[in-house]
Amino acid sequence: MKNYLLLLFVACQSYTALAQDNRTPYMTKSLSNSGIKAVFVNTSGGSIAVSGASGENSRVEVYISGNNGRGDLSKDEIKKRLENYILDVAVNGGELHATAKSKGSGLFNWRNSLNISFKVFVSKQVATSLNTSGGSISLDNLTGKQDFETSGGSLHVERLTGAIHGRTSGGSIHVSNSGQNIDLETSGGSIEASNCNGKIHLETSGGSLRLTDLKGIIDANTSGGSINANNIAGEFKTGTSGGSINLTQLACALDASSSGGSFHAQFNSVGKYVKVDVSGHVDLSLPSKQGLNLDLRADRVESNLLGNFSGTKEKEKIEGKLNGGGSLVVIRGNRINLNLN
Repeated sequence: MKNYLLLLFVACQSYTALAQDNRTPYMTKSLSNSGIKAVFVNTSGGSIAVSGASGENSRVEVYISGNNGRGDLSKDEIKKRLENYILDVAVNGGELHATAKSKGSGLFNWRNSLNISFKVFVSKQVATSLNTSGGSISLDNLTGKQDFETSGGSLHVERLTGAIHGRTSGGSIHVSNSGQNIDLETSGGSIEASNCNGKIHLETSGGSLRLTDLKGIIDANTSGGSINANNIAGEFKTGTSGGSINLTQLACALDASSSGGSFHAQFNSVGKYVKVDVSGHVDLSLPSKQGLNLDLRADRVESNLLGNFSGTKEKEKIEGKLNGGGSLVVIRGNRINLNLN
């Protein structure tokens, strides 16, 4: 019995030494002196990461694990399973093409399937075209046109400048420190955006929005969650079909709607207009010294308006000019509470 246990221990030790570690690349290809200007990556089951981080040697790292994220396959077992895959990494005319896909058509034995992921380290000035059907996509420190899509993972975008177009059918989105033209959508997750500027489009069909320190022309919507935003400047259009909206430290024009929750907004300054149409309660805080044209209507409207207002103030509406008039503020809700700060 002791001899059997000893043999078993030795066998396990040997297996561990031969096993592929998820943190260790199965294969690495150097891209030094290749002058990469465009990156094309396509994988059917793994994640994709592209980084323009300075100080890194240009290269492609390939990571391989078993189905369901198993990372304990030996290199011999991986090599055997790779016979059923096309795995190709090539450079041609300043373009990097990395592809991993199954050779089979029709029925495929998922027990013998692989997750093949790519990490690409290149110079900052690089365009990308990335696609995976089963993993997340991460981009960092790049300038140029970035186009990426996943059917089953999250999107993580950090320090990108240029045209940014990303889609996921089943994951969350995180974007920060990026700008110029951002277009990101998910069908099933939440979106978090911070410290971004330019033209920004964010959309989710099933999650919440959390927005911080955005500036520009911003269009952010959700069909099924809440919206929280802080420190927004420029023009801001937002809406939800199923949640509440909470906005603070605004210095923008605003067009907001909600058919399923309450609304709160606090303005440091009002842009060209404020348009709010919600089914629930409205709490609105406006700067007391700014010139505004007010049009507020609900089942009940309450406010702390003083002598600097001229117009009509009734139970169900407030209509008139604050400080001689200015930007148009149109509010519709179930109940409105206006506070001048």
